[in-house]
Amino acid sequence: MVKLLLVIRKGGDKLHKKKILLSIFIFGLTLSSLLVVDIFFPLDFLKGFTVTDKIFIWAITSIFFVYRMNINSKRQLVTLSIASEKDENKEKDKSTISFKDVAGLEEIKEELQETIDFLNNPHKYIKMGAKIPKGILFYGPPGTGKTLLAKAVAGETNSTFLYSSGSEFVEKYVGVGAKRVRTLFERAKKEAPSIIFIDEIDAIGAKRNLDSNNEKDQTLNQLLVEMDGFNTSETVIIVGATNRIDLLDEALLRPGRFDRHIYVGNPNINAREKILEVHTKNKPLDSAVNIKSIAQKTTGLSGAELANIANEAAIIAVRNNKNKIFINDFNQAIERVVAGLEVKNPSILFKEKKTVSVHESGHALVGKILKSDMIQKISIVPRGQALGYVLKFPDEERYLLTKKELTNKIIVLLGGRAAEQLVFNEITTGAKDDLNKATEIAREMVCSYGMSSFGNITIEDYYIKYNYEVIRKEIKKILDKCFESALRILDENKMILTVVADELMKKETLTSEELDEILKQYELSSNTAT
Repeated sequence: MVKLLLVIRKGGDKLHKKKILLSIFIFGLTLSSLLVVDIFFPLDFLKGFTVTDKIFIWAITSIFFVYRMNINSKRQLVTLSIASEKDENKEKDKSTISFKDVAGLEEIKEELQETIDFLNNPHKYIKMGAKIPKGILFYGPPGTGKTLLAKAVAGETNSTFLYSSGSEFVEKYVGVGAKRVRTLFERAKKEAPSIIFIDEIDAIGAKRNLDSNNEKDQTLNQLLVEMDGFNTSETVIIVGATNRIDLLDEALLRPGRFDRHIYVGNPNINAREKILEVHTKNKPLDSAVNIKSIAQKTTGLSGAELANIANEAAIIAVRNNKNKIFINDFNQAIERVVAGLEVKNPSILFKEKKTVSVHESGHALVGKILKSDMIQKISIVPRGQALGYVLKFPDEERYLLTKKELTNKIIVLLGGRAAEQLVFNEITTGAKDDLNKATEIAREMVCSYGMSSFGNITIEDYYIKYNYEVIRKEIKKILDKCFESALRILDENKMILTVVADELMKKETLTSEELDEILKQYELSSNTAT
């Protein structure tokens, strides 16, 4: 019996235990009742039971009754997601990242120094009557280091770092999001100095409208109230991060809430070099690896993509049983990140391969003639969903582009389709991605840059929706003109196009040096008037 109780106590879930106890208790209760009846009305099938047996059965039944009642008296709370708020371990909330781990964002780090100084020496500012910004909003493209910056600020100040995502406050139950906001801010005040970091804040901070007063709006209202409720003596700072600042409510962006808006963009060449140095410092590099050269080849890539390139290069070196990482490993890693995974055994028809080689040669030749970008490599080896690609990068960092430069970019993008039209008198579906990019540039020229026949005007999305046909015709006018230019350039250099395409068919890949060697043998026509 003791063993049975131990089995019941240790094994199975609570519901299963209760069922076993209830069954045994009912059986014992039934048997005890029969024994009581047997005292007054003797039963034949109970003649073998002695008085000792009867007392033992009554005792065991009583024990099970008391034991079961004891279990039932310990009431269990039903776990509800809307009512449970876990207290996290403080040690886990201390950031171990400092500004040494953040490369290439020197201006932003300098801007954040006074925030760090305030958290470390608040009395100095309070004495002078100065108020530190209550909120700092990082915005910009994904992968540029917004979360890393917030963790570095917490690490520099040894503050409690409370991380949360905007989606964590979004619930279907009314009042849950607002409660979680209150809980987060209460904890931040208790554990001050502290930094509250809300990633993807646009999930709860989106603009309110007249259509609804839903749960998300209540959560945003609570966030606005909490940000207003900070006392000047509380060393609590809220940091937000978003890729879409245009979606945020104006009440959230005003001074007194998010006082400072800091744009975190893609790194320039110097920043990329420092980022690559950080991500390669613990990796065995070959002496011929030039970090600056790699930085030049990665124009427009974010910090996260650069970190991925360094990691991919190491993986490629291990795969090839190397003891060091060579420059060729980095080149393959760049192609892997930019163009996608190489298809090892592609089943491509000869006709399709010929079409792809002409298409990519068209891009490269037009790019060389217009000097739009530096051609690094041409390939017809399939990667990802692309049957071929041209790897190119600007020869210098550019922040402003002229109308002619944007037009040249469109001409280069349409150079592949123009080459197909010129050589085969037919076009294929291979220009889908090129058309998307070309159309986007043309749309920006018409709607954002004032570089069309509409004049010096920008057109908002609201007006685009109701005047789409007029805008579409203007975009088409730009694209048609650029396509004609691409056709004319390639027609004037048709023999060179054929030579480059044939060479690409033989080798499958052409480097910038190999392309230059081919072009040296011929005189390029530079009649590129548009």
